[in-house]
Amino acid sequence: MTYSARYLQAYDDQLRTDAETPGALNVTRLGPVLLVTFDGGRGFVTYRDLGQADDRAIADLVAGALDHFRADPRVTCVEWKSRAHDRAPGLHEALLANGFEPGDPESIMIGPLEALCVDAPTPDEVTLRRVTSEVDVRAMCAMVDEAFGTTVDVRTADELLLRLDLDDGLELWVAETDGRMVSGGRLEPVGGTDFVGIWGGATLKAYRGRGIYRALTAARADSALARGKRLVHSDSTEYSRPILERSGLIKVSTTTPYNWIR
Repeated sequence: MTYSARYLQAYDDQLRTDAETPGALNVTRLGPVLLVTFDGGRGFVTYRDLGQADDRAIADLVAGALDHFRADPRVTCVEWKSRAHDRAPGLHEALLANGFEPGDPESIMIGPLEALCVDAPTPDEVTLRRVTSEVDVRAMCAMVDEAFGTTVDVRTADELLLRLDLDDGLELWVAETDGRMVSGGRLEPVGGTDFVGIWGGATLKAYRGRGIYRALTAARADSALARGKRLVHSDSTEYSRPILERSGLIKVSTTTPYNWIR
């Protein structure tokens, strides 16, 4: 078995369904899928696989999932997380028919944590640190939204602050220079698995290409190794994928988010 196949099997076996629902307010099963409600009005759909479901069965699953979230007035948006390596006939068409819009595909990257810690010096006049205070968390989230070119959404910070209060292992890291936060990202150890997730990594456009994101990733990896984790996974944009590949991570598949807005 190749490294890619071995990592993909570990991803499917260890990281899908329950591992994707830390901090959930409610989790409901609908056939093979989990319907997850998070604080801040966010719904989420995930699953290990869809078995032998045909086009009609998958269309019924999509409609049933949306009915579930529509019935909860707290839910204002829903993400259906698809994976390219799944057998899912008619899923794309069923999601579009129910008002979901596809986002940009992201690369599922997996590899050994140690690889992220090699040759990643912190650039001069850059400081890396964990943040926990409300002021810092909100500043970090606003900076990441700016880096991604999206409107600031305070619900992201609300959810992260709730999870920090729950002490579920989440770590938030930032890089600072020129008197401001310029890069940030999350570290999420996955309980009962070999994995830790590196998420939400972003660097302001004016500060890219300086090794800041690479150093921030290494700092998160060092922290994960201290927790006894062995493997890292990340859904990466085309900005971060090449950096992770140079660090020894392998692209094992892609994931595409489909989003519904009330």
